[in-house]
Amino acid sequence: MLHAIDKLFPVRYLVFLVCALGSLAGLYALHTSGRVSAWLVLLPAALLGLYDLLQTRRSVLRNYPVIGHLRFMLETIRPELRQYFLESDTEATPFSRAQRSLVYQRAKGEPDKRPFGTQLDVHAQGYEWINHSVAPSRIASHDFRVTIGADTAQPYRASVFNISAMSFGALSARAILALNQGAQRGGFAHDTGEGSISTHHRVHGGDLIWEIGSGYFGCRNTNGSFNDEKFAANARDPQVKMIELKLSQGAKPGHGGVLPGPKVTSEIAAARGVPVGVDCISPAAHSAFATPLEMMQFIARLRELSGGKPTGFKLCIGHPWEWFAMVKAMQASDITPDFIVVDGAEGGTGASPLEFTDHVGSPLQEGLLLVHNTLRGAGLRERIKIGCAGKVISAFDISRLMALGADWCNSARGFMFALGCIQAQHCHTGHCPTGVTTQDPRRQQALVVPDKAERVYQFHQQTLKALKEMVQAAGLQHPGEIGAHHIVRRGNDHKVQSLAQLLLSQLPDGALLAPDLQALPAVYRTWSQASAASFRLQPA
Repeated sequence: MLHAIDKLFPVRYLVFLVCALGSLAGLYALHTSGRVSAWLVLLPAALLGLYDLLQTRRSVLRNYPVIGHLRFMLETIRPELRQYFLESDTEATPFSRAQRSLVYQRAKGEPDKRPFGTQLDVHAQGYEWINHSVAPSRIASHDFRVTIGADTAQPYRASVFNISAMSFGALSARAILALNQGAQRGGFAHDTGEGSISTHHRVHGGDLIWEIGSGYFGCRNTNGSFNDEKFAANARDPQVKMIELKLSQGAKPGHGGVLPGPKVTSEIAAARGVPVGVDCISPAAHSAFATPLEMMQFIARLRELSGGKPTGFKLCIGHPWEWFAMVKAMQASDITPDFIVVDGAEGGTGASPLEFTDHVGSPLQEGLLLVHNTLRGAGLRERIKIGCAGKVISAFDISRLMALGADWCNSARGFMFALGCIQAQHCHTGHCPTGVTTQDPRRQQALVVPDKAERVYQFHQQTLKALKEMVQAAGLQHPGEIGAHHIVRRGNDHKVQSLAQLLLSQLPDGALLAPDLQALPAVYRTWSQASAASFRLQPA
């Protein structure tokens, strides 16, 4: 009953309605009797609510006229009170608040400078910094790029900072429109997520990375298996720049997922190629291949069907020997992906079992290091580019991850903040207060596409400008030149060391071609038991 009432007239408008009706009653009394009614005191609030509904900059106020101002009032009082009134339990740390504030400032084009120095304890264990040079460099442009698939028919010059995978269905139509318009203006890539390419992805023509998940949405047969013709029809669209085969995502690796039938609207069904109103299932594993060798052959097949576009895969590292099996399959078949995206367990999702969110999958640092060093040890690193994702927000985040081996970074959370996300954590309920993650058309109206597209663009631009300044301060010409020796950490024993000194798992080129297993870091002890023919660990 309450849900039906809310659909007819949203309860969040109740205060505005009371103010509006009270104001009308006061004005009527003034007109008919000439007396000033007490109801007239509500007139300013009613006018404020009307302004809230018509303005385009703040999604919260469009969805919550009048009462939404309480949130912004709390933002003006002291940080100690903000901690208790505005932050969720899972995000109540100074670092996460600083990250979100940084994105908001950059997305709005506001100065991101601040007084009184660092807000972090520079003497704390785990504190990190990048060393600077006494001879800073000068760089002409902040438009840092990396070429992916140099040997393919259609290589892609990607920005070093792009939008990570978020599907239409998980995000609203207006959020997809704003993200893609911002990406088009800034010349960076927008990953579709496994929900495939919707009509909203195509409106503004921004570069797309098409993610192919285990449900093969957008390229599936009625039984859920892969369909070559449907894939080729989508993949050869000039707007699609790269093909990304998703093995797992950091937030819920090995889990799969179900979009309940009632949430499968006609638009979502059309994008995914599934029936309207029927449960949409993403299996935990792929059906197009069962072994590492078959996986490499499938990647080659996708590359050919796409017309020679860069093709790779995304994974969150789990069992090391399964990753080693993929590398051995690359060696045995001489088929290599053009890129690999490493997703960290710290990455987010709209809904995931708590245990998977907190305790399944490798964090980004460990996963990225294993992928980078294994490819070096196998002599394949020069043939494969590496992207990464997992709470990447600032220019220092990008610098640090490129020092660990990444060629570029993706961000989901940062661009959601740029859209106006306030981390209300109602993504799975359909009641997102800012219109970012809801399919409710009335709640989506709060998100004004041109305004939020500008913020997406500004966040990308300002972050890369900050990255340029950091690279210049280090005396370098490109963030790809940042190495582990540039980043320094104060360890748990208060010993100060560079990441190059701390990361003992680094392998020299070719170390796995004729390995001395006893001399390798412990994580590589299962290398000899990995097989290109199976994902299973072989007997020693």
